[in-house]
Amino acid sequence: MTAEVMETCLDPVLSRLVTSLKEAESLSGEQDLGFLQSLLESKELNALVNVHSKIAKVGKDDRVAPLLSSSMQVAVEVLEQLAPRCHISPLCKEVFHLLQTPHLQSLLFAHDSIAKKDFYPHLPDIPVEVDEDEETIKIVQLVKNNEPLSGAQQSAEPIVGATIKTDDETGKIVIARIMRGGAADRSGLIHAGDEVIEVNGINVEGKTPGDVLHILENSEGTITFKIVPSDGKGGQRESKVRVRAHFDYDPLSDPYIPCKEAGQAFERGDILHIVSQDDAFWWQARKEGDRNARAGLIPSRNLQERRIIHERKLVENSNESKTENDDFDREMIATYEEVAKLYPRPGVYRPIILIGAPGVGRNELKRRLAARDPEKYRTPVPYTTRPIRTGEVPGREYIFIPRDKMETDIQAGKFIEHGEYKGHLYGTSAESVRSIVNAGCVCILSPHYQAIKALRTPQLKPFIIHVKPPSFDQLKESREAARARSTFDETNSRGFTDEELEDMIKSAERIDFLYRHFFDDEILNDDLVKAFEMLVQLAQKSECEPLWAPATWVQ
Repeated sequence: MTAEVMETCLDPVLSRLVTSLKEAESLSGEQDLGFLQSLLESKELNALVNVHSKIAKVGKDDRVAPLLSSSMQVAVEVLEQLAPRCHISPLCKEVFHLLQTPHLQSLLFAHDSIAKKDFYPHLPDIPVEVDEDEETIKIVQLVKNNEPLSGAQQSAEPIVGATIKTDDETGKIVIARIMRGGAADRSGLIHAGDEVIEVNGINVEGKTPGDVLHILENSEGTITFKIVPSDGKGGQRESKVRVRAHFDYDPLSDPYIPCKEAGQAFERGDILHIVSQDDAFWWQARKEGDRNARAGLIPSRNLQERRIIHERKLVENSNESKTENDDFDREMIATYEEVAKLYPRPGVYRPIILIGAPGVGRNELKRRLAARDPEKYRTPVPYTTRPIRTGEVPGREYIFIPRDKMETDIQAGKFIEHGEYKGHLYGTSAESVRSIVNAGCVCILSPHYQAIKALRTPQLKPFIIHVKPPSFDQLKESREAARARSTFDETNSRGFTDEELEDMIKSAERIDFLYRHFFDDEILNDDLVKAFEMLVQLAQKSECEPLWAPATWVQ
């Protein structure tokens, strides 16, 4: 290709630049000229410029103008609607899996970026020269609504979605915090650190936050603020972080929250949308699904961890209810866990892990689920070092291996759980679990609760269920009615003693205290038939529905 033909293929602007370079004589050397000329004439750069030019025209031509800029969000909502119908309609199942393909999701993401014009460079604002002695004043009008305006707490009051306080150094009234989703946040005109000079024409100099609150309470309709903007105006975007709460929280009973009325109550297990983590001690959040709700204050992870540590020390020092916690560490302080929606994949099933106290019935539940569909639900064959017994077949009841071999494999971390009983080792290998999952089957396990950490990994993505006993009276009555045999008796010839039942309940309480933040759901085994029905429902739920899981499993 001649130079003349090559130039006709160049973008007109790049072509002019190449011509200018050839005419330039002020460059430092031929090497610089050659490099720039080859760059401007490269196919890659010209292709990028061509794509940019076409994208820049999007929106100017009505024929190609995007209809919306949230196609990814629409796709997620469609997936949530399709998930429960996948097992009914083959068409729904096909569309469900199609919408999860990386290529289609990348296409939707690119569409949204173009629709929002996110491809333009973000340049800093041009500095404006102002007289340093001149103070900027801003007039802001907000419509008063039903957002909280009462309850002074630590010099902070809600103002149509904002809180105010007295500045410790200047004594002036300033905006302390903007509540995401409130009127102040939606206006985009008020920011944390702004100084309030007047409210509805009333000068607030020398007044307290309570005085300002009184003015607001007696105002109707539109409220006018005269404000001196702060130097650093927060233009932060709303966070996309979702967390699962592992404790109950009631702001009205929290003596340390800056403003009780601005708090967000929640219960353990709720999914929270953390919209702001700007404050080290008080995050802003709303419950997932409440898109139009004003965000409220909740304790940050750091603050809640400090509280839990302090409370545990008080309990230990008082010796009133000392909790056994041999493996206590910072990780076991359950506050929040970042989560994301985990969508089911065809042919890949999450292992079902049944955790519970000895004797609670989890092994019987596991046996019944495996018997319901042996081709689908499978349990790994355990390993043991004990001698084979008459009638046993290697690989069916147990995999028999020498003790030194099993001890070596345990040290190498090849077993997800292991223990010793009457001088013999028993255990479940990690590879046996993976082989069941890779075969497209549902692996069912009922390990010791200490195996949770080894199983709860991004590779396995297990669905963990806590099988719990009912109260003592119900437990005793149900076991006697079912003529249940004690699992603590080797001959299996007697029922449970009262002491064994009490130990079962205490063990369940300990498991719940230490590991409840790892459980996806729970089953109360007061009636074996009902408990099994619940297990079947949860198993189907884990296979068909998009569920909240640790964010690291989705990334």
